[in-house]
Amino acid sequence: MHRDQLPSPPAADAVWGRHFSADLERTVRAEIADAERPDQPVRRMLRRARAWVSRYPRLEQAYRTAVAIVGGLLTAGGVLLIPLPGPGWLVVFLGLAVLGTEFRWAGRLAGWLKRRLDQFWTWWKARRARRAAQQTMA
Repeated sequence: MHRDQLPSPPAADAVWGRHFSADLERTVRAEIADAERPDQPVRRMLRRARAWVSRYPRLEQAYRTAVAIVGGLLTAGGVLLIPLPGPGWLVVFLGLAVLGTEFRWAGRLAGWLKRRLDQFWTWWKARRARRAAQQTMA
């Protein structure tokens, strides 16, 4: 769902309740899109650092190994945290983002997982809205 397609605030209240603001979701989605732009200064700095590492084969192998270990641990830890209250999905996506810096499959998996999670939340919000509408009619 594109950020311009989000429901208006009154409709959002019906879907998410008053505790969640549609404006907050719009803001978060806009900030994520802005942060993913390749021309960000941090991204440019990281590309330069990675280019430097790639000049030294042993350092590059150690770097890739470290990325695999850190990203794998973050992803596994996030999966363990999903059923608990807290930032389980955030940690999973952070781990996949770390892995995605070196491994294409992790970047593709993260994109696929984001789409599936977005579809789930869209379904869940619609389900809540239907239930709220049924309760007001009854």
